[in-house]
Parts: sequence; structure tokens; C-alpha cells
Amino acid sequence: MRPARIQDVAQRAGVSWKTVSNVLHERANVRPETRARVLAAIEELNYRPSVAGRQLRMGRANLLALAVPAIGNPYFSELAHVMIEGAARSGYTVLIDETHGEADREGVVAEGFRVRVIDGIIFSPLEMTGPQLAARRDRTPIVLIGEHVTSEESGLDHVAIDNVASAAEATRHLLETGRERIGFLGHQSWRPRGTGDLRLQGYEQALATAGLPLDRALILPAAAYSREEGDARVAEFLARLPRRNTTDQHVSGQDPPVLDVPSRDAPGRNALGLDALVCANDLLAIGAMRALRRAGIRVPEDVAVLGWDDTPEGAFSHPALTTVAPDKKELARLAVEALLRRIDGDTSPPVTYVVPHRLVVRESTLPRYGTE
Repeated sequence: MRPARIQDVAQRAGVSWKTVSNVLHERANVRPETRARVLAAIEELNYRPSVAGRQLRMGRANLLALAVPAIGNPYFSELAHVMIEGAARSGYTVLIDETHGEADREGVVAEGFRVRVIDGIIFSPLEMTGPQLAARRDRTPIVLIGEHVTSEESGLDHVAIDNVASAAEATRHLLETGRERIGFLGHQSWRPRGTGDLRLQGYEQALATAGLPLDRALILPAAAYSREEGDARVAEFLARLPRRNTTDQHVSGQDPPVLDVPSRDAPGRNALGLDALVCANDLLAIGAMRALRRAGIRVPEDVAVLGWDDTPEGAFSHPALTTVAPDKKELARLAVEALLRRIDGDTSPPVTYVVPHRLVVRESTLPRYGTE
């Protein structure tokens, strides 16, 4: 059956469609008994006003869109949750789109989804550039989140954390726990000024400030920020290292021999040439810990591991994961408020909003060998 129309309500209530419209808009020029009859007809027919029609009449649908690369990523799913809550307090509903970081799908977002029912968009692009966003034809207000495009390039408001400063702080924490051979997992050389590049900059700054050399062999790439990628890249790194001498024969299909790590009672530099790993997000870190554990390497005794985003999975991992925690509620609040101002007609120059962060220290980076 087709949805009920305003004409169906009018016929059921014995009034004109204009009277039904007056009731829907709570106008005072309708007698109480007529209003009651129309409301009863609306309830009986389960009538829902047309969003598109209301937009045409009022110029606004009270709908926002959130476009992110991967809603399955815990960071984006948490962010979506707090944005939905924040938008609801202002009377808006949030629709969610997943772009997978594909240029064609991001182009659809930049052009307002080619529909008229979206009042504004919060967008985390991976492939689109600032000049491409600046050149878009659609005038639907957009606020950017993430690191890949700046306000200066795009002419759009931008909300993000300070990735360089937070990475430097995370690396300093590892140095303060006694680690000196610190690796970085998550470099994406094909995305300059992206998340991985900015966090790598902060990592390099902290090492330079501490007077430690930068070992490029300890900078590991990641095609995606996933558990699987973290596991695979660390396993590749470990596969290039010497194995512990053993008389046991390795049986095909079982775990490989463990690596040459220090005695449980004798501190010292292990054959890894690595004693800590800064991972560009929690999922990479969780995958990395799995690869280390499979090779017989203990976290944090042999290698400390640190992530980003403060996801629930990191808090419940074993060991619990130290992580950089961006203030997701503040990020959502700033993004929604900036977007609503643009929807209301604010034409002031674009603004870059920097969201605070904190380092959440857990078991995965406890000081080594009892140092304080």
C-alpha cells in the first residue's frame, strides 16, 4: 500500500487539505473540534508529512549528513554516536554515509549528494584535495574533520586534533619509560599531510629533541589502519630478524620459532633492535600486539605498544593499550555548531578548530625493568 497523502487525511477528516496543513503547522485559525478530527485522521492513516515537500516550503529539512571513510572503524562509529546526540539537541537528524576513501564517492559527498534534502555535511575526506573541495559547485555547507584537508586549502571550516603535538607527547612518554629504540607503524607516504604523515612528524621531533638518531628501518608503512594491517606489517618486520637457536623442529602449520628476546630475568637490548612501537591508531596497535605475542615477544616487557583514538577495544585488550585520546565529544560539538552557523547564513572566513587530547597510560607501556 502507498503511504497516506495529505489529501487522504483531508478526505477522512471531512476537511480541505489546506485545513490539514494548518493543523500540521499548528496555526490558530482552526476550531478545536476540527483540529481533533484532523489529528485523529492523521493517527488512523499513519500519515507522515513529506520531508521534500516541507523543504520546498520552508527551505530546510533539519537533516545533516556525516560522511566518513569506514563506519566499522571504532573511532568513526563513536564519533557518529556523539554527533547524532549533539545534532538532536538542536533538532537535527544525522544521516551517515561511508565513502571507503574512494574518490568517486567523496565527489558525490562534495556535491551535496546531488539531492536537496541535506542541510549540511560533516565530511572526513581521504582522497579529495583542498583545491577540489574549493572548486565544488554545490553550495551545501560543509565542515571538515580529519587531517587530510585544511581550511586554507578548501575554504571550509575544519575540526581536528593537533597530530604533531600529540605524537611528540606519546613518543616522549615512551622515552620516559626507558625506551630508546622506538618504531613507528602507520606511515603512508602517498598521503602527505595525512594522519600518518603528521603523527610521524611528531614522533621524529620527539626523537630529535631527545638527541636520538632516526632509524628509517623502524618506520613501518600501513596501507590501511586496521587490525589485519597492523598484524601483517609487524609480522613482516619480525620475519627479517634472527630466530632463537633451538633443537626443536618446526612443524608445518604451527607457530614459527620465537625470536631472540632477552632472558626473563636479564634486562638488555634484544635482537629486535626495537623496544617500543608508536602505532597511528588503536587498531594497528592491537594487530601489532597480536603479531608480537605470536612470536613470543612480551608487551610491555620486551616491546611497549601505544595507539591512538581511545577505542573501547584498546581498553579491553590484553594488555590494556596506552592510547592518545582525542576529545571526541568536543570534536562533535564544534563540528555540529560550526555547521549550524553556516546553515544559518554565517559567511565569515573559514575557521580551524583544534580539539584537545590526553594521553591515557595503561599496561602496554609500563616502565621497563622496574624503572620509574
